[in-house]
Amino acid sequence: MDEEALLKQFAAQFAHGPDDADDTDAAAAAQGADSTANQVADDADQSPATFDTQQFLNGLDAIFDRHTAATEAGPYLEQAMVDAENAGDEAGLLTVLNETMGFYRSQGRHKENQWIVQRALELAARMGLTTGTSEAWATTLINCATSMRAAKQYDQAEDLYHQAQSVCRHSLAPTDRRLAALHNNLSMLYSETNRPDKAELELREALRIIEASSVNPDADIDVSSSHTNLALTLLTEHKLEDAHWHAAKALEIYRTGHLEHSAHYASALAGFAQVCFAERRYADAVTGYRHALAVIEECYGKDTDYWRITADNLRQAEEAAAQAGVTVDNAGVAGDAGALPQSGSRLPNSPAQGKTGANAASSPSTVSVSTGSAGAAEAVSACPVSGLKLARAFWTQMGKPMIAAKYPQYAGRIAAGLVGHGSECYGFDDAYSQDHDFGPRFCLWLTDEDYAAIGEQLEVDYEALPRKFSVDAQGRVTFEAHARSDASGAFPSAGAGSTVIPDAANAPTPGTATHDTATAESGAASSDVAEAMTTPIDAPLSPVTPRAQGANRRDGVFRIGDFFESITGYRTAPAQTAPHEWLMLQESTLAAATNGEVFADPTGLFSKTRQGFKNMPDDVRLALISKRLGMIAQAGQYNLPRSLKRGDGAAAWLSIHEFVQATASLVFLVNVPMVVGYMPYYKWQFAALRKLSGSMFALLPNVGEQLETVMRLSSAACYGGAGFGEGGKGAAPAIEKINDIVEQIAVDIVKELKREHLTTSGETFLEWQRPYVEDHIASDDPVLKSL
Repeated sequence: MDEEALLKQFAAQFAHGPDDADDTDAAAAAQGADSTANQVADDADQSPATFDTQQFLNGLDAIFDRHTAATEAGPYLEQAMVDAENAGDEAGLLTVLNETMGFYRSQGRHKENQWIVQRALELAARMGLTTGTSEAWATTLINCATSMRAAKQYDQAEDLYHQAQSVCRHSLAPTDRRLAALHNNLSMLYSETNRPDKAELELREALRIIEASSVNPDADIDVSSSHTNLALTLLTEHKLEDAHWHAAKALEIYRTGHLEHSAHYASALAGFAQVCFAERRYADAVTGYRHALAVIEECYGKDTDYWRITADNLRQAEEAAAQAGVTVDNAGVAGDAGALPQSGSRLPNSPAQGKTGANAASSPSTVSVSTGSAGAAEAVSACPVSGLKLARAFWTQMGKPMIAAKYPQYAGRIAAGLVGHGSECYGFDDAYSQDHDFGPRFCLWLTDEDYAAIGEQLEVDYEALPRKFSVDAQGRVTFEAHARSDASGAFPSAGAGSTVIPDAANAPTPGTATHDTATAESGAASSDVAEAMTTPIDAPLSPVTPRAQGANRRDGVFRIGDFFESITGYRTAPAQTAPHEWLMLQESTLAAATNGEVFADPTGLFSKTRQGFKNMPDDVRLALISKRLGMIAQAGQYNLPRSLKRGDGAAAWLSIHEFVQATASLVFLVNVPMVVGYMPYYKWQFAALRKLSGSMFALLPNVGEQLETVMRLSSAACYGGAGFGEGGKGAAPAIEKINDIVEQIAVDIVKELKREHLTTSGETFLEWQRPYVEDHIASDDPVLKSL
């Protein structure tokens, strides 16, 4: 199903639709909602006794049925949030937040969606949903992930989708349509991050679930939407014939079911138009886009990304038709007959696809790397792809086929990925990181029972995997599928050596037509890439440091519990009712246990254990926020200016250090670790802070840059600038600037605390904000309260 369909069918905890109530009831609910939205002055001091969730949903349905969402849905949702909160109905509020995420996403209001996503996750945690497998938690995760994906926050989106998958395995029936929604949305993420092969697999699974759950698949809008999405993905893989069939099938379903007046009909029209454009049937493409625009304008209005993208597609199609000398009439959508020309034409955009570009043929140059002994002294030549991308390619091309061949009965039980210590696990590695502990690697995580059965032999087979690989100019990685010397047996490659994994930094723009090598299933490599990789450059593996060997090794085969225990000291996360244990865990430790990527987790057990460490109890988070407020006040607002006045530069410098550490930690805590992760150890603290601050969803986004300014000026403030390039201006100007920044940060923090309803005080000396924050701690455990 398309993204817009999720708003109506999957955003709330209970699936619902306009057919749940008759038209009269829906209209009455809408009228009641309109009057509620306008009624402010007369009842300003009264709160509704209850919040009727079903009435809210019926009223929202009525707004969409009237095609007035562009003007009415926003105020309606905002008032519903207020009503649910005033009524103390947390479940009702979560439903409203889920619906609001979908609507804001459809309107391109990604910045405003920032606090909706944040608030939904915080509310779910407060309700205790995050430790279970409820449908409400699964649905919330899916909607939050989709909002992140729409805002192009892909790392966070993928992590939330994987969390949702783990929950859904236990909470939803195999034919539940929300499972299809999850597969569909994950496919969009893969498409937008240039992984069309994975996108296709997810979409085929979504279509299978939708058809299995449908009473009449030949007249089901969701079946049609799945066909459209699959057609667009097949288009990016140059599978034109299959793409045409699925796009035409989508339109056929609308016509069979007489569903042409549905708002989602626009997606099917635009999808078919895109296929026609690829086939150089420009007249049909123009007609399809014009029809789609008319539907979009009627249902959503012109002031949406949906309308603008489709209008741009129409412009491209009209230009192509004019250049080809094709006359376009204004009749309905053209028929679907016609020959299929060669692929390679430029593909315009569609609402379900990202921007596309020209399909330029290329003969990329490559860098080829061969890893040697682990004890080699020299560093490898700079690998042009990140460690995580290299790890994923190594798993996809080498590890996964090996397990399928040698351990078929365990293939559905082994989790794989790269998590833990190492710069690449945070995604911050660069050429300087490759002088030690770098190379193709991943982790395999087993249950205790499975480890006892195959763990030792699997480790031997993992160590024997070929590690020679090539990287072309587009950042695609290809491993040579031959066994290393002394390998214990060979395994069929099944085309694994031909699979390529693009690096995000070097990959083409999502949607751009490129000529990739064949997937593992096809068993054939692309000739142009194969020819480009004929001259490998051998280089030794970078040295493995002692801290990454033995019990502290960073890759290979692990028991799930042993892996987390080696990082945190705990085999599973502390209980939600054990705040003293959580407070003993450093944020950097939790960051190492929850970073990286999980490539496969068939049982969901590893992800569930990892999720446990992400799910810091909200009482603990609030207690830490209080502690950070105290240190910011003590070190930055009190001791720093006093140390500078008495001329104690060393004490002032250490005060700045404590202030910076506490403030950076507070930024991550305010943004909620469940959403953005934990602050890593000092080396990558500011790299993570810059990444977080660059997100449109970031809270306190300016603080990171302010802290860096404080650090830059600290030499002049503490020691007069001698030897630090401050020009001998002395300490006074730097001191004044630092004091101003410290106070501005305090003001910004208070504003954020007020926005989150954690304080009602405007006091900017942050020590006095601690009691207000601690009033929101539900537990009576004294370890959570300040003295």
